[in-house]
Amino acid sequence: MSMIRRSNNNNIFDPFSLDLWDPFNALPRLSSSLSFPSETSAFASSRIDWKETPEAHIFKADLPGIKKEEVKVEVEEGNILQISGERSKEKEEKNEKWHRVERSSGKFMRRFRLPENAKMDQIKAAMENGVLTVTVPKEEMKKPEVKSIQING
Repeated sequence: MSMIRRSNNNNIFDPFSLDLWDPFNALPRLSSSLSFPSETSAFASSRIDWKETPEAHIFKADLPGIKKEEVKVEVEEGNILQISGERSKEKEEKNEKWHRVERSSGKFMRRFRLPENAKMDQIKAAMENGVLTVTVPKEEMKKPEVKSIQING
């Protein structure tokens, strides 16, 4: 049986400390903080796919349960595309008892810097079955003109 004094302010970096570091000591705090995300954390990190085709850049975001009126698609100076919105938290009535709340709510915002060849004035957005699709057409890249130079001599 060990008779080493333990305190709450363990310092594993102090070579003169008599405290022992218990790696499982922080486990209850860690697991409780992971199981209940903050109100906006889960929804704030909305996943968005970005693919490039020869004609356009296409963004797809899964936004289930959000109406198109609750989503904003904006373009800022410097070729910045911003997608934002908010899912409201359901109101709890006095005669209701919630057993589990797993769906996330809150605000979200994602920003993307578009390449120089994006046609910023022709961006289109559509929402269908909870999937937002933003299409950013691309300008045709002009191939550099090659001029042959005659060699004398």
